[in-house]
Amino acid sequence: MLFLQFQLGKDRYVLDSSQVAEVLPLLGIKQIPQAPVGVVGAFNYRGTPVPVIDLSELALGRPARLHMSTRIIIVRHPDGDGTQHLLGLIAEKATQTLRRDPADFADSGISNDDVPYLGPVATDSDGLVQWIEVTKLLPASVREVLFKQPLEQQ
Repeated sequence: MLFLQFQLGKDRYVLDSSQVAEVLPLLGIKQIPQAPVGVVGAFNYRGTPVPVIDLSELALGRPARLHMSTRIIIVRHPDGDGTQHLLGLIAEKATQTLRRDPADFADSGISNDDVPYLGPVATDSDGLVQWIEVTKLLPASVREVLFKQPLEQQ
C-alpha cells in the first residue's frame, strides 16, 4: 500500500494515498475569523472553496513551519452520510511516499480519546511512523462548521 509521508514536529506520519486527491505547494489561504482550533481558512481549488486544517496546529498547538516542503494535502474526507468532501491539510515535509503493507502497522499501546485520528505505528530504520486516519481527523462539531450545506441545497 502506498502512503504519503509528512512530519508533525520531529515525528513522522503517513496518510493512505488513496484518500489523497492532490498535493499542492502552500498557497494563499483566506483566513476565517473565529474558526475552530486548527482551521486555517479556505482556498480556491479549481473553482471550489476548500477548507484547510493545519495539522501542526491541531496536533501540537502551533502552526506549521513555512518551509519549502510544507504542503497542502488535499484529501477526500467522508462525512457521516458517506458524502466525500475535499479538505486541505497543511503538513510539513510532505514530499515523500512510503510503501508498506498495512499489516506492518500495529497498535501503539497508547490510547487517547482526544486524538482518535492517531492510528497504528510501524517501525523502519528511521524509527516509528504513525498512520493518521483521515476519517477520524475532524470532530463532529468541526465537520458541521466546515461542511454545512446551505439551506437551499438541503
